[in-house]
Amino acid sequence: MKVRIGVIGTGAIGCEHAKRVSKVLTGAEVVAVTDVNLESSEKLVKDLGIDAVVYKDGHELIAAGDVDAVLVCSWGPTHEEYVLAAIEAGKYVFCEKPLATTAEGCRRIVDAEIAHGKRLVQVGFMRPYDAGYRMLKDVVTSGELGEPLMVHCAHRNPEVPEMYVTAMAIQDTLVHELDVLRWLLDDDYVSAQVIFPRTTRHSHSKLADPQIVLLETAKGVRIDVEVFVNCKYGYDIQCSVVGEDGVANLPEPFSVTTRKDGKCSRGILTDWKKRFLDAYDVELQDFIDGIKVRSLTGPTAWDGFAASVASDACVKAQESGEIVPIHMPPRPPFYNAE
Repeated sequence: MKVRIGVIGTGAIGCEHAKRVSKVLTGAEVVAVTDVNLESSEKLVKDLGIDAVVYKDGHELIAAGDVDAVLVCSWGPTHEEYVLAAIEAGKYVFCEKPLATTAEGCRRIVDAEIAHGKRLVQVGFMRPYDAGYRMLKDVVTSGELGEPLMVHCAHRNPEVPEMYVTAMAIQDTLVHELDVLRWLLDDDYVSAQVIFPRTTRHSHSKLADPQIVLLETAKGVRIDVEVFVNCKYGYDIQCSVVGEDGVANLPEPFSVTTRKDGKCSRGILTDWKKRFLDAYDVELQDFIDGIKVRSLTGPTAWDGFAASVASDACVKAQESGEIVPIHMPPRPPFYNAE
């Protein structure tokens, strides 16, 4: 029997997820959709050729008797209320980041899930599903490098719209590193600092770009992440782990090397969706498979909370220019098996 999924939010990522559930993945079908712009939901149903009900709002969709699980892909400030409603209804919910717009909101979701007594929430952090990051994780956990000492990262986008402001470099961009590096190192952050180099001429008055974020973990690992969202040349994700006995780098995406006109060159992606296309497929298939065996294994509500706590500290560091402590409470036993 297929898992019957309702999609809340039929913008770019909601449409992509609905399409992969309907056309790419196995074991599930989209039976319900909704969006603040109902016309976009109606268009999605028509374009995909699926028999799905268009509901007037997310709460009506969650309450529908034929919806087993919910994908929350709506505007970030609505995530908390929809995830909490899904938990109250006892339904599995996959929530795109952010889990909530504040750490307090994420904690309310954590507390609600624990009170329910069963894990229902998976957060849409896709990088732990990326083949390259998994290979890097295997090297780190094998002990081949010795203990990790430093991590050097870069998160570069060719450009961002005028609405993208300085804090979004943390909340919308760095948040992926904040999640995946905790997973990669099996460690939590204890402090953050943000340094602003000279701003590129390709930025605008409300965005300081690039930024360098410096993090320290509980085990003493030092991390630097360059966030450069107007780099112009492409979408480029870099990660290098320096250990006691060696260095391991995140593999580059596959691309063909060409030799022409006296040059040897390789293409660089410019679309972030293409860089992690396979990871999106794998994470949602994992969510569907987890529902079938009643055991989710992907990023937890606690991971969403941890990323939010670190993100809030990094934004404070942007504003103050100081080293800001990160206070992460002990992980509840409820999540220890994850």
